[in-house]
Amino acid sequence: MTSAHRHQSGSQPWLHQKGAEIQPFGTVRQLPIGLSYEARMYACQRLNHLLADTQMLYALYKKHHWLMRGATFHQLHLLLDQHASAQLAVIDALAERVQSLGGVAVGDPRHAAEITSVPRPPDGVEEVPAMLSRLLEAHETILVNARDAAHRLAELGDDGSNDLLVSQVIRGGEAQAWFLAEHLVETPLVRLLPDTEPEAAPIRA
Repeated sequence: MTSAHRHQSGSQPWLHQKGAEIQPFGTVRQLPIGLSYEARMYACQRLNHLLADTQMLYALYKKHHWLMRGATFHQLHLLLDQHASAQLAVIDALAERVQSLGGVAVGDPRHAAEITSVPRPPDGVEEVPAMLSRLLEAHETILVNARDAAHRLAELGDDGSNDLLVSQVIRGGEAQAWFLAEHLVETPLVRLLPDTEPEAAPIRA
């Protein structure tokens, strides 16, 4: 084998690699973080469920961002994309928290779709109020679960997961739900009357 051939072989990527699964989903490794196995296992289960739901919420935001239409298209197109970006940050925070607890974060969208509580939307385009309502319902599903999980994790001493849920998932989700809900309020029409002089009151003797 020539020197040039050995050099070329050494720079060639090892393609089509296969390997064994080294940590199954639903298990936790032992890490020196001062939390019991039971607390970390429970936390990973709850966080992964919220992670799957948040991935579906993010996908809904992007879907509706792309498919938005009507007179408020520009405003809602930008708002939904902004909300999607914020949810993407929440996804990353939840996944990293699961990993820091020794667990395995749900990362495949097909896996997330199997365990989510957020209903699947139709493949086509819904009316704008229906799209916004669907986002609000997904937010409420996540908020209900996040509040319950935060309370239970605090009881188990998992202050880190509790803080993440309260500061990012709950507070952020509440703010986004508020912004969305205000777009479903019927704006009263202001009737413009023609300029007229008020009638003079009669003079009483």
